[in-house]
Amino acid sequence: MTPPPRQRQAHSIASSVPTKATQQTLARRLLVPPHSNEDLPQLLSTPGLLPELTAELYDFIALALRAYVNPWWTKLTRYDKEFLPHINKIIVHVIGNLEERLKAVDLPALVFHDLPSIITQHYVDYRNAQSKLSTSYACGGASSLSTLFAQMQPHMAISPDGKIDPEYYRQIFDQVLKLCLPPEDYEPEVERTIVREILIKVFVNDVIPKISQPWFIHKSILDLIGPLEETLYSPPQTSQNSTQESSFFHNFVVVVLSALQSFSGICLALMHSYKQTVNTIKMVNQSPSHSPRPDPAPFELRQPKPTNLRLPPSLANSRSLSTTTTSTVASINDPEANFVPLLPLPPREYNNCAGPPLAMICEIIRSEDRFSSTLLFTTISMVSLSISTFLDKLCHHLLYQFLSPAFILNITRLSKRTLFPNGYPGPPPVEPTAEEQAELRARLVAWRPKGALDPLSEAQCNTRLVIFVLDRILLALFPELLG
Repeated sequence: MTPPPRQRQAHSIASSVPTKATQQTLARRLLVPPHSNEDLPQLLSTPGLLPELTAELYDFIALALRAYVNPWWTKLTRYDKEFLPHINKIIVHVIGNLEERLKAVDLPALVFHDLPSIITQHYVDYRNAQSKLSTSYACGGASSLSTLFAQMQPHMAISPDGKIDPEYYRQIFDQVLKLCLPPEDYEPEVERTIVREILIKVFVNDVIPKISQPWFIHKSILDLIGPLEETLYSPPQTSQNSTQESSFFHNFVVVVLSALQSFSGICLALMHSYKQTVNTIKMVNQSPSHSPRPDPAPFELRQPKPTNLRLPPSLANSRSLSTTTTSTVASINDPEANFVPLLPLPPREYNNCAGPPLAMICEIIRSEDRFSSTLLFTTISMVSLSISTFLDKLCHHLLYQFLSPAFILNITRLSKRTLFPNGYPGPPPVEPTAEEQAELRARLVAWRPKGALDPLSEAQCNTRLVIFVLDRILLALFPELLG
C-alpha cells in the first residue's frame, strides 16, 4: 500500500511576506542601504532625551529627502539606492556636531542678555531715527526713515537701501560647512558649492525677507498670545416689573452662590499657586548653578564718546550689535559710524538676568513717558537687584525647564506636521492682502498701544534686527568665526 500523500498547508501571499518588512518605517526604507541588516546610526547622544525624539527626527529627515532630493535624483538614475543613505550619514554627522556645540552655548547669557539688548537697541535707534524725520539731520527731510535707521545701525551684510549682500553669508556658510561637514565631503568643491548656495537661497531669499515683514511679526505675536476677546459683555435686557419682582429672590440666590463659587475658586487657585511657588523655590535652591563658560571670551564694541541716546542703565555694558561674525569678510571703515575696533574682554559672570529684559520692556512701552510706570519699573528693578542671586538661578531654572525634551519633541512634531501635512510638502502659504495686513495690525493695536508696534512696522529696519539676531546665534554656535 502506498502511503497517503502529505497535505501541504496553504500559505497566502500576505503570509509569505516577511513580517519585518511590513513593519519598516519610511526612514529605514530610505536611509538604510538595501539588503542591509544594519540599523540607523545613532542621531543624538545627550542622555535623558525621549526615544520618540530620534524617531521623529529620522522621520522628518526621510520626508525631507523624499520630497526635495529623491525627485530629481531618480531622474538621473533609478538604480542607485546608496545616495540617500550617504546623505543621511552626512546629516547625522552635522546634527551630532551641532548637538555638541549647543551644549557649549551659554544659553542664559544669550536669552537674558544679548537678545533683549539687541531688541532694546533696535527700539532706541528706530525712535531716534523717527525723531529726526523732516529735520536737517534727514537732509532737509529728503532721507527716509529706513535710511536714517541704517546710519545708526550699519552692517556690512545690508546695503543702505535694505538689500542683503549674499556674499556675506556665502563666506559665513562656507566656514560653517568646513566646521560641520566631514573632511571628505567638504573637499569636493561642487558638493560644497551646491549645499552652500541652497543655504543662501533658503536664508537670504526666503526666510529673512519673510520674517522681516511687519504682517508676519504681527501674526506671530497674535498666534503667541492666542485669540483676543472681540466681544464685550452686554448685560441682559430688563423685563417687566412684575417679572423682576417675582424673580428677585431667585436672582439673589444665584448671585450669592456664584460669589461663593468664585471665592472658593480663588482660594483654591491661591493654595495651588502657593504650593507651586514653594516647590519651585525649593527646586531652584537645590538646582546646580549654570555658570557661563569662559571660552570663547566675549567681545564688545566700546564707544569713545556718549551719544544723545537715553539708554537704560542695564545696556551700558551690553555687547555690540555689529560684532563681526567671520574673519574672511573685511570690516567696515566708516568714519561717520560711532564704532571702534573690536576689543577682547576677559570672561565675566552674567549676573542680574532680569535687568536686560526689564530694560527691553521699559523701552518697548516707553515707561519714562509716564510717572506711574517709571515708578513701578524703578521699584521692580530695585527689588530684582536685591534678590538678583535668586532671580538668576530662577531664570536659569525656568529656561532649562522650558527647553525640556518634551518641548523639543513637540516642536519637532509641529514642524513636521506644518511642512509635511500629508507626508509631502504642503502648498506655500499665501501672503495676506493689504486689507488683511491692516486687520492684523488693528487687532494688535487694540490689545497694545500703537507706539509699541511702530518700531516693527518697517521691513528694512526689521531686516537689520533679524541680521543682528542671526549673527549673534551663529556666533554662539560657531565661535571660530571670530578668529
